[in-house]
Amino acid sequence: MDASGKGRDGKKDGDGFDDDLSIITGGVITIGNFDGVHRGHVRLLEHVRSLADRLGGPAIAIVLDPHPASILRPEFAPKRLTDIQTRAELMDRIGIDALVVCQINRHFLNLSAEAFFASLVQNRLNAKAMVEGPNFFFGRDRGGNVDVLAELCGLANIQLNIVEPMEFGSQMISSTRIRGLLAEGAVAEAAELLGHPHRVSGTVCRGEQRGRDIGFPTANLSDLEVVIPSPGVYAGNLNIRDETYIAAIHIGPNPTFDLDGGDFKVEVHALDYDGDLYGQRVQVDFLHRIRDVVRFESPDALVKQLHLDIAEIRRIVFS
Repeated sequence: MDASGKGRDGKKDGDGFDDDLSIITGGVITIGNFDGVHRGHVRLLEHVRSLADRLGGPAIAIVLDPHPASILRPEFAPKRLTDIQTRAELMDRIGIDALVVCQINRHFLNLSAEAFFASLVQNRLNAKAMVEGPNFFFGRDRGGNVDVLAELCGLANIQLNIVEPMEFGSQMISSTRIRGLLAEGAVAEAAELLGHPHRVSGTVCRGEQRGRDIGFPTANLSDLEVVIPSPGVYAGNLNIRDETYIAAIHIGPNPTFDLDGGDFKVEVHALDYDGDLYGQRVQVDFLHRIRDVVRFESPDALVKQLHLDIAEIRRIVFS
């Protein structure tokens, strides 16, 4: 799968689209943010793949990045669930042929719905068909909705299919709902809606090495760009290149050592790994929440609890 965002010369034109989209014209396209590539997104993307097979041509997803709110109302911009590379990898599993990243700016956001449609859907991609959800909006001030899109597609002889949202527990699956679950630490529930564990990527940096001193060395993560679950201790997986290790993940301060609260940290202890990870880029998948962050009376009391945590993590992972 090709995750495109720039032309071969690395430049963008004024409307934010890649100059070299000719190799993926004549297919079925869908446009959105697809943050998380959750189960509702998967249903829509599978429809794109199926329709592309029937009509002949590539299955194309177009992601608007960053989220328009980050430019128009940055104080309300949602934190991302997934980076672009992760979205590309998840879409690849579904069979999407190419992910086109449209790096938006104010000029792009000022395009009318008609100009947006003509520039991308007709001129750049010469689409045979589009697949969207009923809540799709596009163009300046969200002036285009599915009714406007249906009219434009009809005039351009482009097939339009609307895929209804997926519900779970009588509520629609959405990226906003998943962010809310992660804010509560409900990572297992979030994984049910996502269809996969929530993943956080980070670079291992040097910490204060207190974990090593008490027999539980941890990898401290920096350069975190996606939603972090609420403070707590979690069971998960640490992914290092092509290898995966069961992990205990601590999010938040270390009140046993820092009486004034301390810094917010993401620390990962790989249960069966012994090696130097400093400077490496790793991925952490969140499976279950184990407990809250609490202050212990002594390091020995903390160590005792950590042994219990790890026993519980092994039980959960292997059950």
